[in-house]
Formats: sequence, C-alpha cells, structure tokens
Amino acid sequence: MTEQDGVSDGLYGERTLRNPDALIRRAGLRGDPDQDQHFLVDDRVLDRVPSYLPDDTDTSHVLEVGPGTGALTDRLLAVADRVTVVERDVRLADFLRREFADEIDAGRLTVLEGDALEVDLPEFTACVANLPYGISSEITFRLLPEGKPLVLMFQKEFAERMAADPATDAYGRLSVSAQHYADVEVVEPVPPTAFSPPPAVDSAVVRTTPRDPDYEVDDPAFFLDFVKALFTQRRKTIRNGIRNTTHITGIENPEAVVDAVEAYDEVLLRKRAGKLAPAQFAELAAVAADVERRESDA
Repeated sequence: MTEQDGVSDGLYGERTLRNPDALIRRAGLRGDPDQDQHFLVDDRVLDRVPSYLPDDTDTSHVLEVGPGTGALTDRLLAVADRVTVVERDVRLADFLRREFADEIDAGRLTVLEGDALEVDLPEFTACVANLPYGISSEITFRLLPEGKPLVLMFQKEFAERMAADPATDAYGRLSVSAQHYADVEVVEPVPPTAFSPPPAVDSAVVRTTPRDPDYEVDDPAFFLDFVKALFTQRRKTIRNGIRNTTHITGIENPEAVVDAVEAYDEVLLRKRAGKLAPAQFAELAAVAADVERRESDA
C-alpha cells in the first residue's frame, strides 16, 4: 500500500484500507461499460456494504463476484477470515494477484479467473459483491439456492423487483423466485456517481437472508417454471395462463389441471399472477404436479 491509501475506523478499526482511486491508478485500467465494468469507488458506500450482512453471519469464507481492482475485496479481507474472488478479466485477475500478494501468500485470498456462471464455485459462508449487471439474474439464481446470506449490488429497478410485495407494480416472477429462497431487502440506494465510470442507471444494495419458505414445494424446478409461465401471461387469468403456457411448464393436460384447481379453489382461477402470493403459486403448482403424476400413472 502507499500514501494514497487511507485509514478507516468503525467496522474496520484502525486497519489501513486501500483507496479505490489509487487502486485504479495502480492497475492502469479503467472500467469498460461495454464489458459491464463499473468500479465502485465511493469510500463511504464501500465501507458500508459489508456491514449489511446479517449480524450472525459466518464470515469464515466470503465469496465476491466481479472484484474489479479490489476495493471491496480489501474491505472484505478486513471482516472475513478468508475471501475468494471470481474475476473474468485476465488483466484484472493478474493485478489482483500482484496487489494482494501478501494476502494470497497467507492463504486469506484466492483469485479464481473465469466466468462466474461457468467456474466451479467454492463452498462459501456468505457472498458480498458488486455484480456485473449483465449477469445479475443468472448469478443471483446460482447463489440463492446455496442458502447463504448475500449482499449484492444491482440496478435499482432489478433490486426493487426482487423485494416487491404482491399486488404492486414491481411484483413479478423475479419477486416470487427470489423470495422463495430468502427474505429480500433493499438496504441502500446508490447513485451513478459512486462508480467509475458512472453507469446510466441508479443502483441499489440488496440483502438476502436465507430461510425456508412457509409452504411446501416438492419439485423446485417445476415450481419456478410454473411461476415463470404464469407471469408470461400476467394480464390473463390463472385459468388462461395454465392453458397457454404448456410449452414452458411441460403440462400435458392443462384442462385437467384447470379442473383440479377449480375443485380445489375456484377463486384462484379468476385471479392474475401479479395478485398471487408465493404460497398461492406453490398451491397451484402442487395441484398441477399432482394431476401430471396421476395422468402419467394412468
């Protein structure tokens, strides 16, 4: 570290933290919007992000996706026993190995070079990351089923849809799917000026706290496909949604499913997807799966 780095207090005690602008200068690399690279450089935001982990989080091994030049990595090393970062840009991965050579030699930091959607992720106890926005959805749904606390940076609109309640404009497939795995909270809005280069959209930090849903799902893959299908028909009733989306759900006999739901709770068939709570989607999916099993056994 150099005189360009600073001293922090609070969460980090008197530990000297790397200055994000100095890291960019030492790397000799600037973020490339075409490569989905927007480095978080606001010290105040960087300092707060790890603090959003739930109080009882196990920080023995924290995962970070898209570390860039390592400003957040440095703060994670201050609160975690061990950190693994996944970086797809060869130049940034090489810089991280040079910049954090001491931490790597001490066994506290591992740099995985590759695409976070393709590499084998290690077992981790929590994930904190300023995600590349282009893979936000894919990486989030790779992480959520692991059942670990997550603190992730998203485009603000995406974040709000993740946390949305039923019967609100932002509520949709993303809301139901994310909340199936965890409690989801938007904990801080972040303006474009916090990044270098600034993105064209506002951002937000989201915390997910894993928990079991208050409903039963025997086949998670079918449940999530069922939710996806009905939201492609969100302006139609559930009755028509079931009939029109067999290419997504794989349901062989939609009329039999409609009849079974009608016998179970006819009111559900008149509703639209945006009005259903996650537990109601689970009820519908369970009825549909039961019909499919009986049809296949017949």
